[in-house]
Parts: sequence; structure tokens; C-alpha cells
Amino acid sequence: MADHNTILPHNHHNNEEHLADFKSGESTIEAVSEALKQLGDPSRLRIFWYLCHSEDCVADIAAAVGMSSPAVSHHLRLLKTTGLVQSHREGKEMLYKIADSELAGSLHLTIDNLAKITCPNKK
Repeated sequence: MADHNTILPHNHHNNEEHLADFKSGESTIEAVSEALKQLGDPSRLRIFWYLCHSEDCVADIAAAVGMSSPAVSHHLRLLKTTGLVQSHREGKEMLYKIADSELAGSLHLTIDNLAKITCPNKK
């Protein structure tokens, strides 16, 4: 990406004024891009959407989405790395849910809207 003194070759519509704003959001763009890559996998998307509406353990998530527990664990690890899912221990169980972040919340609403799903939390 060019530095803050970039001069656009054609500068249609005075876009240079917006270049600083665009560049300041670069780290956010990277995070959103990585999150979308992770959600590009249908299995991870199902797991993420399920966790948007429920907090659950690997065994229950696996049963709900029709996958094996090891497969779900693998996908959860990737979703946690991206910051879309968080976990905490409750006794012997590790419970997973959607991360408490603006990105995860926005993606939840976007998925609900695109898939035309009525979020159980809105009923």
C-alpha cells in the first residue's frame, strides 16, 4: 500500500482526500478479510452461526451440525484464532460461543440477513 503522501495518477472525484481514511483502516480490512476466509468454509460457517445463538461444548456442536467432534475441534481452533469464537471452561467442559466483538457481531447479522434466517434472539 502507498504511503500517506500518495498522489493518485488520475485522482477522479478528489479521492486523495479519502486516501488517509482508507489507509488508517488497513488493519481492520486485514482482520475482516481473514474472518471472511474462515467463514468461506461451509462447515465453519455453520459452526459460527450455531454459536451465534448458543453456547455449547464440542460434542453438542458436533451433533447439531452433523460433524465429528475432532472435525468440529479443528474448525473451532481456526475460528478462535481469527477471533470470531471464544471459549471458557465450566467444570470439565470447554464451552464455545461467538466472540464479544464488533466484527463477530456484524458478521452474525450479515449472515442472518443474507441467509434470510430469523435470529432466535430477535423473536
